[in-house]
Amino acid sequence: MTLVKTTIGRRSFMKSSALAGGGLLLGFNWLASCSMTPEEVNNLPKEWFEFNGYLKIADNGQVTIMSPNPEGGQNVKTAMPMIVAEELDIDWKDVIVEQAPLNTDLYNRQFIGGSQAIRTSWEGLRMAGASARHMLKAAAAEAWQAPIEEITTESGQVLHKSSNKSVSYGELASAAAQVLVPEEVELKEIDNFKIIGTSKKNVDGLKIVTGKPLFGIDTHVEGMLTAMIVHPPAFGMKFKSVDEASVKSMPGIRDVFTIKVLDDDYVRQHFDTCTFLEVVAIVGNSTWEVMNAKNAIAVEWEPFETYTEERQPYRGPRQTLTIPSGLESSSDHKVKMAGMASGKAEIVRKDGNPEAAFQNAVKVIERTYTAPFLAHNCMEPMNFFADVKSDSAKLSGPLQKAELTEQAISARLGIPIEQIDIELTRLGGGYGRRSYAHWALEAALISKKVNAPVKLVYSREDDMTGGIYRPAYQVTYKAALDSNNNLTAIHVNAGGIPESPLYADRFPAGAVDNYLAESWTSNTNITIGSFRAPRSNFMASAEQSFLDEVADSAGKDAIDFRLELLARAAKNPVGEKNDYDAERYAGVLNLVKEKSNWGNSDSSTKRGVAAYFCHNSYAAQVVDITWENEKPIIQKVTCAIDCGIVVNPNAASNLCEGGIVDGIGNALYGELTFKDGVPQKSNFNGYRMIRMSESPKEIDVHFVKNDIDPTGLGEPTFPPIFAALANAMYNATGKRFYNQPFISEMEELM
Repeated sequence: MTLVKTTIGRRSFMKSSALAGGGLLLGFNWLASCSMTPEEVNNLPKEWFEFNGYLKIADNGQVTIMSPNPEGGQNVKTAMPMIVAEELDIDWKDVIVEQAPLNTDLYNRQFIGGSQAIRTSWEGLRMAGASARHMLKAAAAEAWQAPIEEITTESGQVLHKSSNKSVSYGELASAAAQVLVPEEVELKEIDNFKIIGTSKKNVDGLKIVTGKPLFGIDTHVEGMLTAMIVHPPAFGMKFKSVDEASVKSMPGIRDVFTIKVLDDDYVRQHFDTCTFLEVVAIVGNSTWEVMNAKNAIAVEWEPFETYTEERQPYRGPRQTLTIPSGLESSSDHKVKMAGMASGKAEIVRKDGNPEAAFQNAVKVIERTYTAPFLAHNCMEPMNFFADVKSDSAKLSGPLQKAELTEQAISARLGIPIEQIDIELTRLGGGYGRRSYAHWALEAALISKKVNAPVKLVYSREDDMTGGIYRPAYQVTYKAALDSNNNLTAIHVNAGGIPESPLYADRFPAGAVDNYLAESWTSNTNITIGSFRAPRSNFMASAEQSFLDEVADSAGKDAIDFRLELLARAAKNPVGEKNDYDAERYAGVLNLVKEKSNWGNSDSSTKRGVAAYFCHNSYAAQVVDITWENEKPIIQKVTCAIDCGIVVNPNAASNLCEGGIVDGIGNALYGELTFKDGVPQKSNFNGYRMIRMSESPKEIDVHFVKNDIDPTGLGEPTFPPIFAALANAMYNATGKRFYNQPFISEMEELM
């Protein structure tokens, strides 16, 4: 039996109240944790206790769960209600799931990002379901004059077995609504789970495959106009002038004007990145008519001078950022990164005496890895609907950080947040791109200007050439080996444009006596932002490729070499800041070794392995390839992942598979280059994506079984696949791949 105190939770629950039609309404806070102390709760900001989810039990026994978090394919809209339903002890077929609107009075952290939704919600969701179940039992005990200890529940029924009495949740809901939230509740033992750990279909699945309106691009309102924007063709340029008359007379065009997305004195919050502050807006009756005008309009642009902007990071003090002038090129970026790497870098971590270890080494291995800027390329183009009045605004569209976007819209329009209503639609892809919702602001400003409802739509070219991008990175790894081929030192020097990818406290830190981690950055006017598994997506590729080469040079098996280092980190770790659990890390390597039948592959198949820790989870992968017609054919990927308790196994496997395919495509082909500030690719005819025929023929996903609370899943399988593929390609060709995309180095083999 697991008992949890709800003293904290009682502040998180709304007072239960009878609904107008009967039934129980129970709100709960998704951030409040059962494990928090009362002292910690008293120190929390008041808004942490705002209600951001609801459990409704109707008098017909159906349960409706409002899902506050945006749904972008990660399946939280199904998984989160499963957790509540489990503790409520309701039959899944009686659960209805609805997407909640943005409401900062009720909800907190209506976010997609960081693979943290289930992890941060786990205890609160369980407590919500368990508390509702307790209140139903208490109501039955009162009605039957029976001890509550004798009352049980099963599949939406409350039972008193000794008297053979039973009642449905629906029949009891009104009475239960009068019961106080309990001081403590009993959670189910994991062994008694009936819903968690079973596979449930996506609650939106039927609507998706039958084309029902779910996405922002589906929005249609009577009298709605269509808008598109024209932005500068190059980073480092700004608006100069526009010949509005050149297109205003074209069929269907209502208006042409410029908008300034953010005020000059606005202090940007973490996700207020905006590539081009002043753009030209074209408004018309239809997308086709607006696109024709967009192609015909004459706009002049000019270079901007270096300027500064104030920014408030998500955590930490306010910053003043300098945005440099100039029209940048990728060739210059490579030179700049090489120069920064050879210059003075910031020492982030140092263990032992790495200088002496390298001086005394019998063998030193040094390799440099690079990766280019990447575009997100969401399936659904950026879009947003807005209907702005003088004192209110109604908006709708796909967002990852909705409540933060609402704050920016309120500041820009001068309309109180309580007068802004944002409806959250399903995202047709996010991957970090929809965290930076300048296009929602643009839609609002356009609607305000034309005094009409407007749907703003980006073309693929608008999105691909207007930011936001994964940064360009470079890292140099150096390893020292002694006469017995033991690893004695690691030196990592990592940086990028404009951020460093370094995670100084991750493996192999803590597993080697002498360790040095250095970091550097180089500024740019090319806007960057979160990309699936930020920074990890590059560091895993470089780190795991390098460790593979070190193992090969030492004459050791690739998996055994990693396990040897992890055993050291588990038994006698170096340093105190290591942010990974060495035993769980080793666990996924051992599992993938077993499931892939490592060491016994067909001679025609070449293999590569990689493992990585990020977003609180551990993933290991073995890639099997054959080399045909001068390219890799990916026969199979075996994946082992430790993400704690798996809520919905089939959906979890799908998420892992998606990360693997996405990673392979980016590793082989992903690249966005610049010449004089102009992105050299603007659509899929130039920006190479993975084809269906190039995906793995088989993906075999295995989860480590444990009782650890759930951790991240949307991102952890993405980073290691880069290196697992690179290592397999080495074993097939004898060539190491140091620079992404790998296609550029594959051409040397042709």
